[in-house]
Amino acid sequence: MKDLISITDLTVEELQELIDKALDIIECPDKYAEKCKRKKLATLFFEPSTRTRLSFEAAMLELGGSVLGFSEANSSSAAKGESVADTARTVACYADIIAMRHPKEGAPLVAASAADIPVINAGDGGHNHPTQTLTDLLTIYREKGGFSNLKIGFCGDLKFGRTVHSLINAMCRYEGNEFVLISPEELRVPGYIRKDLLDRGGFKYVETDNWDLLPELDILYMTRVQRERFFNEADYLRLKDVFILTAEKLRSAKEDLCIMHPLPRVNEIERAVDDDPRACYFKQVLNGKYIRMALILKLLGIE
Repeated sequence: MKDLISITDLTVEELQELIDKALDIIECPDKYAEKCKRKKLATLFFEPSTRTRLSFEAAMLELGGSVLGFSEANSSSAAKGESVADTARTVACYADIIAMRHPKEGAPLVAASAADIPVINAGDGGHNHPTQTLTDLLTIYREKGGFSNLKIGFCGDLKFGRTVHSLINAMCRYEGNEFVLISPEELRVPGYIRKDLLDRGGFKYVETDNWDLLPELDILYMTRVQRERFFNEADYLRLKDVFILTAEKLRSAKEDLCIMHPLPRVNEIERAVDDDPRACYFKQVLNGKYIRMALILKLLGIE
């Protein structure tokens, strides 16, 4: 595998290989401190990012490599009209691997076709965000010990959330998982997710607009209900507070519930929840660095 554009580019075996490598990095960080010495990562971020960009940069630096790139399109030649393909081909003259975020779906695939070095999709529009899914998988593995026979709740914007779609896709590769899809009717998962993944795979799932099944969940994956997704302001105001996770709601949840969120958070998780030992969203942030270290090593062919 030369590039990572979609989570489906990785087999189940390759996913486990990356998880195992990340766990070894966590256990023995000194062993990896110079694995990427004299290697350069180019971070080409055509739209804003905090966690993803800094996570990639921290990952490469902790592997002993260096980083170059830009954090907004206006500071690159894209502002002059340069194509994604030309940008990627140019940057390939200076770096050994590229991590790209772009507002247009498919842009990292175009870059991968043009560049002769590995390209990692760090998010393209509402399409894919495979390294966030890898981050989520490492978090689930560390908290639950595996990926099978879990009851997973997704709450919030399930229609437009690329992280939700990617994680459902990934978790449908494992046996015995059940899904609880908590959202307003306007933001339910797209039909292709139900048809192509859940129905075709024979997975049990429930679509609901309430928290009644919270006590049964092993994992709760929160996302933001976004005002801009509603055509009717009155509907947004009616629904926005229904999908906020509070300490009060968690009283009925399992003691070992794993609460996740891709971040950034606005108000969909009450601050009081941060002190609950079941809150794993800041653990996710740290796991993102480790899994990206493992991915960089894999794509560069470094043992």
